[in-house]
Amino acid sequence: MKAEVTFYATKAAVATVKTDTRQRCEHALKMLLTQHGDPFIEVEQILADDPGCVFGHCLRTALIVRDDNAAQRAVVAASVATIEAACPDINHPARLHATAARAWFEGNSARAVALYSGIVVDWPHDILALTVAHALDFHLGRPRIMRDRIAKVLPKWTAAVPGYPSLLAMYAFALEENGQYRRAEKMARRALALDPEHTGAIHVVAHVMEMQGRADDGLAFLAETETAWAEGAALSLHLAWHRALFYMEASDFKSALSTYDALIESAGTSDISALADGSALLWRLQLQNIDVRDRWRMLASRWEMQTLTDARSFYIVHAMMALAAAERAAPAACLIEALRVRDRDETSSLPPEDAIALPLCEALLAFARNDYAACVAWLVRVRHIAHRCGGSLAQCDLIHLTLTEAALRARKAHIARTLVAERTAQKPASDLNRLLQQRLRMAIAI
Repeated sequence: MKAEVTFYATKAAVATVKTDTRQRCEHALKMLLTQHGDPFIEVEQILADDPGCVFGHCLRTALIVRDDNAAQRAVVAASVATIEAACPDINHPARLHATAARAWFEGNSARAVALYSGIVVDWPHDILALTVAHALDFHLGRPRIMRDRIAKVLPKWTAAVPGYPSLLAMYAFALEENGQYRRAEKMARRALALDPEHTGAIHVVAHVMEMQGRADDGLAFLAETETAWAEGAALSLHLAWHRALFYMEASDFKSALSTYDALIESAGTSDISALADGSALLWRLQLQNIDVRDRWRMLASRWEMQTLTDARSFYIVHAMMALAAAERAAPAACLIEALRVRDRDETSSLPPEDAIALPLCEALLAFARNDYAACVAWLVRVRHIAHRCGGSLAQCDLIHLTLTEAALRARKAHIARTLVAERTAQKPASDLNRLLQQRLRMAIAI
């Protein structure tokens, strides 16, 4: 694989990079795209050996911005400064990456994604810019733009271009997030035909099967591909979460809980994504009246160790799940107040998901204190913009599930009937939805 083919954004500087460093950067990029291993560790080692490596700094900024890791803003700033010093030409491709990354660490994600998109217009084979723009659109709750950007460049790619399976996997995920499930699965399986161990493509197939209520297919598929994702993949824990969702769809709550105990609960405290998966799974189990109080207390303690000041609202909402369920009143109140202050700040430019963070957190608190009518009142206001929560369709479905459960418990028959009908229409074979139908009939009969 030639560097000038792989590193589109920085090919003008290829000649200045040592062969071994170039190869290490290519390896780190492959790890980033396929989500195998830890590319951040790899990049840090490259930069420790060659602090001026522009390729390495482009990769470092891309990794941090892609993950929207606010705690690493200073690291991005340092890499941007290095790139700017090495590439004084403001039109140099690497300098364009630095400019986009600068917008992000200055707090303007919308401008950052626009700048990364501009790179893609001029260099449609820049897989690094595509990857970051794709992730930012996802975090900003913009699935149509996420899909259409890749659709525009896809005809300019072929299987001979390095990174093609990753492009297909990204496009497949965007299709799935737009409800185009059949095309999404077809595209993801095309990626898997080229790279059978591509965890991003495996992830898309799991998403499609979850959204279609194909629990048995999902469990079989994850078992079939387990050697590719169970260890050493960035999505290992998240795919275990998907497995637990399939168990729940089949009303096998014991297996779902075992999955949490075996994998998700044991994740490191610093892995905020794993904490969010843990909150989402325990909340779903709690909605089914499964006793998870001890697990909530442990998870809430781990959330309290997190610095949430600059965290995405998606993570703040999942932290609130744990704090509310574990009855951690003081930290929960602090989160609510922080959100209120942020909403009152007329000078801030909040991304879309922030606009619904406060009502979501208020709804979770109301549910936890058994005030189901108040929970319904909060969630009815935002249910139609749930996709803006900064998570996937599967993740944002928890809002719909919570609203449905709150409506049933509050005996709001009209709302509950509508919500259960919506769920059943989407997943007619779901055991979980059959249980909801039974409970709805009982609630109406009372």
